[in-house]
Amino acid sequence: MIPGSPASIRHRPSIRVAYLTVGVLITITSGLANALVSANLPQIQGALGLTPVEGAWLPAAYVMVNLSANLILFKARQQFGIRRFAEVALAAYLAITVLHPFVDDYPTAVLVRGASGFVGAPLSSLGFYYVMQGFPKHLMGKAIVVGFGLTQLALPLAWLLSPALLDLGDWHTLYSFEFALALCTLAAVISLKLPPGIRIKVFEKTDVLTFILLAPAFVLIAGVLAQGQLQWWSEQPWMAWALVASLALLLLAFLVEHHRANPLIQTRWIGTGEVIRFVFAALAFRLILSEQSYAAAGLLRTLGMGPDQFRLFYLVVIAGVLSGIAIGAATFGPKTMMPMAIAAVILVLIASLLDSDATSDTRPNNMMASQAMIAMAGALVMAPLILHGVMGALKRGADHIVTFVILFTMTQSAGALLGPAIYGTFQQYRQHEYSGQITSHVDPTNPVVAQRLALQRGIYAARVSDPIIGGAGGTALLQQAATREASIRAYNDVFRLNAIIAFAFLLWCLWRVAVQLRAASQAPPPPAAA
Repeated sequence: MIPGSPASIRHRPSIRVAYLTVGVLITITSGLANALVSANLPQIQGALGLTPVEGAWLPAAYVMVNLSANLILFKARQQFGIRRFAEVALAAYLAITVLHPFVDDYPTAVLVRGASGFVGAPLSSLGFYYVMQGFPKHLMGKAIVVGFGLTQLALPLAWLLSPALLDLGDWHTLYSFEFALALCTLAAVISLKLPPGIRIKVFEKTDVLTFILLAPAFVLIAGVLAQGQLQWWSEQPWMAWALVASLALLLLAFLVEHHRANPLIQTRWIGTGEVIRFVFAALAFRLILSEQSYAAAGLLRTLGMGPDQFRLFYLVVIAGVLSGIAIGAATFGPKTMMPMAIAAVILVLIASLLDSDATSDTRPNNMMASQAMIAMAGALVMAPLILHGVMGALKRGADHIVTFVILFTMTQSAGALLGPAIYGTFQQYRQHEYSGQITSHVDPTNPVVAQRLALQRGIYAARVSDPIIGGAGGTALLQQAATREASIRAYNDVFRLNAIIAFAFLLWCLWRVAVQLRAASQAPPPPAAA
């Protein structure tokens, strides 16, 4: 249907299994590199001697380059073929990654993360096409669910594999594993090639101008989202100037595209209600799914949980993803797309309510059921969301697919930073509020507080002979306990906020269903055949 895509041909069962296996490998490789860095960012920061602000640029570099690479990916695969584009990207990435263990400084680490973002753009599409080759043509709907559902496995696999990898060495082991995965992927892509497809000449000189305008705009937006919570939004003037510059670049790019004969981005289509609703739904889904990657993981980290305590937890999350893929593949169809999306929102709503009563005694096993539900929701929703957008783009013409790809990638990549930025800001604000409330009631003359301080001082009594120093240490421990309690209450507010957003989104989805049913009932019947 679309130039640049591989042909859909019949394969022997053994070849289908090979394509499906390679597709799983490519899909995991495309997301696991960034997930390993996100899961082990504190260890990498400590090994390189980075501040939290410097460490935040590592995952941000991935998103910045990934967003920019997707601007040229679709046309590149139409003109050169996706396999060739992926092979070149993988080779360049391997050449940079192999140098990093020997030049282990901060600039090289940022460069490797940017290269990982560049190669992640073609690999995500390449893995999807390999998975589709593993299914017969009459099961293409199920293949779509499986292909997009597998992308949800990267983060739980990263948490599951990290303890074993770090036991083998320091952060260099993570990069060695990442390098080995990319090398195996390159060998698999070369060994088992996709069926050839139609290639056409699509690149124009004006595409370069559009890329020069849009790429810096996406980089600036990603930088602000990544650093806003850490450097605080109102404290850094560069964030305001970055947003102003990104808006100006976006307007210039849209002006250029609006007057082109063969635009890269269909500006007239972007302003329609159909596209606005799709962007809103994609961002909303990405935002409420951040409950797992930011809120749940952040709460458990605050309670002192490390990678070793997360093993069973993320095994359950992986089981939830696989269950969502199985249920989605079994029930997927034109009439079930909207019910699948509504079911996903309901699962997130229930999970957020279940997590909103956490205490200092909460452990990973207390959150397994809720996080399995969110993992299932993430696997259920991706295929209906993407297929709905693709169908809307194809109704307008194949040239609208580029615009859809850019919009979807932008919502998912920027949403990966937007969720932590919004929830992180809200969590910090509520934590300060709760911390003030708790410490205002800590009166040393209160018998309960005095007894707690005495117990805290007793911890230092056996090691510190000076009673003044011991008393200061006990007071510090009490302050840490108060800060931890304030942080837990703030995370509970984040869970409640996510539940409110999910409930509002559910009402919007039900309203859209009602509008569609009403429009279908009022539509005139089709004319009878002669």
